[in-house]
Amino acid sequence: MSASTERVVVVGHGIAGLTSADALREAGFDGDLIIIGDEPAYSRPALSKALLADAADQASTAHELPPSDHGAEEILGTRASGLDQARKVVVLSDGNEVAYDKVVIATGSRAQRLGGPEEMTLRSLADAQALRERVITAPSIVVVGGGPLGMEIASGALARGCRVSVVSQGPPLAAQLGAHLSRVFTTAARERGANVVETAGASIVGRGRVMCAEGTEVSADLVLTAVGDVPNTEWLAGSGILPSGRGPVHVDERCLVTPDVAAVGDLAAVPVFGGHRRTPLWNSAIEQAKVAATALLHGQDAPVLEPRPYFWTEAFGLSLKAVGPMPASGRPEYVDGGPGGPALMRWRHADGPATVVALDYRIPIPRMRRLAVAAG
Repeated sequence: MSASTERVVVVGHGIAGLTSADALREAGFDGDLIIIGDEPAYSRPALSKALLADAADQASTAHELPPSDHGAEEILGTRASGLDQARKVVVLSDGNEVAYDKVVIATGSRAQRLGGPEEMTLRSLADAQALRERVITAPSIVVVGGGPLGMEIASGALARGCRVSVVSQGPPLAAQLGAHLSRVFTTAARERGANVVETAGASIVGRGRVMCAEGTEVSADLVLTAVGDVPNTEWLAGSGILPSGRGPVHVDERCLVTPDVAAVGDLAAVPVFGGHRRTPLWNSAIEQAKVAATALLHGQDAPVLEPRPYFWTEAFGLSLKAVGPMPASGRPEYVDGGPGGPALMRWRHADGPATVVALDYRIPIPRMRRLAVAAG
């Protein structure tokens, strides 16, 4: 560990930031540790799952994070507005500055918006609480976006008794899961009463009105969009980290921008297949944070990031867990079960571990990983 590393500042109070703080202590850092964040910590994946929960249970469900013993000083209720690498300070929105020796950038991302009137999104705990209140009283809802978040919200609203339409750019979940599993979820959605509309694109043209690229209009009492996310990196403009002043932060195989600066979580683009790509998933944020913390302290002696992809979702009565590269291409091999019931499926790859998917099938994740490696 460098003798000059007396203070590490973590900018971001989500799972990436908190894991970074814990990992720094586990890696042997015993200096000053400061965490800066503008909202409380909570489990973001729980937000869409908590849509069906009672009001008293929703907040507790969304706040369930493992206890931390990092002993950091927490500066909450404020946000970072700038980073000066030359002076090694983080500038806060209230004008104060926090000096650092090393810094972790973990400010996450926010929901991308289409810009329509009364458009709702689901990204924060406040969004989840507002959405639940609206869903309870809205007879109908249009969800624009057929990814995991959109499908989970649509499923929750349908179970609440709403009439639900899902407007998806292409088949729902195809980009995340592949064609086979996309058909499984789309069929389940339609069988439960959801109106699934596939389109080349969509826009909000009025209150409660969504226009598809092909000219079809879908209307409802409430429009919610789940069309992706935007990295929270505007505060890094002028820092030298982002030449364009916006977009993801490109990192190396140890999640470092420079020896003194790491970036992890939804805003980080990691090396993959000769380029860089964001992986805005809960498990990825944890993996990156652990690697970055060790690298900040030990440099090139630290291990590189070796992603172990993991994904899960629940929607329309189906529960899915997946390990390995996604989306899965082609038809699966059935390790157990079959098309008509709970199934353990596998897709083999010539150049590495297989993809293993458990659909309504109880199996520990470590066993799924062993099946994936054994078939690779």
